[in-house]
Formats: sequence, C-alpha cells, structure tokens
Amino acid sequence: KGSVKVMIDWPNVTASGNQELDLKPEELQKSKCVLGFFPIIYYSILLCIGVPVNILTAVALCRLASRTKKALYHYLLAVTASDILSQLFIIFVGFLLETAVFHRDVPALLLHSISVAEFAANHASIWSTVPLTVDRYVALCHPLLHRQISYPARARKIIAVVLTASVVSGLPFFWWSDMWRNSHPPTALDAILIWTHVTIIYFLPCSIFLVLNSLIIHTLRSAPLQRLGKTTAMLLAITSVFSVLWAPRTIVVIYHLYVSTVHRDWRTHLAYDLSNMLAMLNTAVNFFLYCFVSKPFRSSVRDQVPANASISSLYSGNSKRFQRDFTAYLTPPGLSAQQSH
Repeated sequence: KGSVKVMIDWPNVTASGNQELDLKPEELQKSKCVLGFFPIIYYSILLCIGVPVNILTAVALCRLASRTKKALYHYLLAVTASDILSQLFIIFVGFLLETAVFHRDVPALLLHSISVAEFAANHASIWSTVPLTVDRYVALCHPLLHRQISYPARARKIIAVVLTASVVSGLPFFWWSDMWRNSHPPTALDAILIWTHVTIIYFLPCSIFLVLNSLIIHTLRSAPLQRLGKTTAMLLAITSVFSVLWAPRTIVVIYHLYVSTVHRDWRTHLAYDLSNMLAMLNTAVNFFLYCFVSKPFRSSVRDQVPANASISSLYSGNSKRFQRDFTAYLTPPGLSAQQSH
C-alpha cells in the first residue's frame, strides 16, 4: 500500500520537477491518467465506508477479546487497527490530501515522510495476519502446545513486536520514488526498494500463508473427525482475499521496473491505478468476512448498531465506544478493582 495513490494530470511542483529540467522533450513525455476523476470518487467512497466499518469491527473485537480472553480476537483487533491506519495514511493523507488537494506544491520532505508512514501502516496491516495464521496452525496441528503458549498477554507482546518491526521496516522507503512523477528510468536504488517492497508485502507473507494453510488443510483431511471450523474458514478467507487483491499490484510494480514505466506508458499507468484501487479494497472487506463466518462477531456487532442508526451517528457512537472499550482492553486485570478502593 506504500505510495498507493492514483496520479491525476495536475501540475505538481516537487523535487522531481527540478530534475526534469535537464531532460530532453521526448523524455518528458508523460502518460495520461485515463480514469479521470473516478479514483477520487472511488477512494472517497472507500474511505467513508471503510473507516466507520473498521471502527465498528474494532469495537466488536474489543468486547469479544475482553469477554472471551482468547488470543484470536487480539490478533484480529491488530489487523483491524492496522487497516484503519492504512486507510488514514494511504487513502486520506497520501491520496486525497497530498495528491488531490495539495497537488500544486508539496515539499519533497513531506512527500518522503508520508511515504514512510504509508509503508509502515501497510506492513503492519499485512504482517498482523501472520501471527494469526501461526496461532491457528498451532491450535489445529498442536492443540496441547497451543493451550500452553496462546493467551492474551503473549498475543499483545507479539503484536507490539510486529508493529515495531513494521515502523522500522518503513524507514528505508523514505527514498521511495514516485512512479508517476519521476520521468527517469528506475535506478539501482529503485530496484532494491521495489524488490524489498514486494518481498515484504507479498512474497514472504504469502509464502507463510501458503505453507501453514496447506499444513492446516492436510491435518484436517488426515483426521476424519476434525471438521473445518469457522475460525479456520475465516483465516483461509482473509489470507486468500489478500493474496488475490494484492497480486495484480505486485505484478505491475515489477513490470514497471523491467518493462515499461508508469510515467511513460499509459497502459502501465492504467494497470497501476487499477491494481492500487484493488489492493486498497483489502482494507475494507474483513468486516464482511467476519460477519459471514462468525456468529459471535455478528452478535457483538448487532449489540453496537441500533436498527435506525445513520452513518454519522454510527461513526460518532462507535468512536466513543472504541475509546472506552480499547481503554478497558489495555487495562490489566485487577487494576480497576485496586483503583476502586
């Protein structure tokens, strides 16, 4: 999701503009954005629906985590929180503000700083799913071990490590090149960053998902008495949807590196825009997967949403509930009892 934005044909005064003064006219030939204003409409709708839906998801998961004391809901909550950060940094700040609002004069330092936040949120959103997958694998294939090592306190520590690693892994992408604005061919540094990017956000996590999910399915097939539980089905759905939605963008980024750049070829430009839009859809679909698979989640959501609730009241009410429930979620057991004396 790093630099997942759609470039509209507006003049932009950035650092790359100074570099382009030394280029020949044919090198400045720029591909057109054939989608026009459709990306702005798409991302605005995705943001207006995705953020309230993810806040509602976070509220429901907070209550389930506090009620059941299961590590599963802590991991799902981490995925949801990372999706909210991705929507805010990538869609709202990175696209709607940086590209669509402040498009005429964006300082290079601000552009690169936003890129770091985008990549960090992206990595957190994807890698929060990895410990969830490991937890489900251990639960099905090594149930006795799972009872010993899977508990909320350990889950929170693992989540903290994942989030810290995501922030650190986003720092090198301060030097990420804007594929739309940079007219020069990809450099050696661009190649290193692109391969690092696709490895972190796609090849490595998908390899982990493939191996562990294959072992889970093999275990279920070899044990006739075991059936595919709803939790496992939800995990398979989450990882499968991610693999499908992010595959086109991974392919297009590599194509940009070796075949035809986004800046010069309108077809690559179009493919990159569409693949970014498809990838960002991944930040808003988990709520519907949870509702489809999990009855406890549906019940928790039903408790939060009045029958006649509007979108604005839903957003406001669930924001307050999320703050209250998240505070309770982070409060160690027994602390409130101590404070009451």
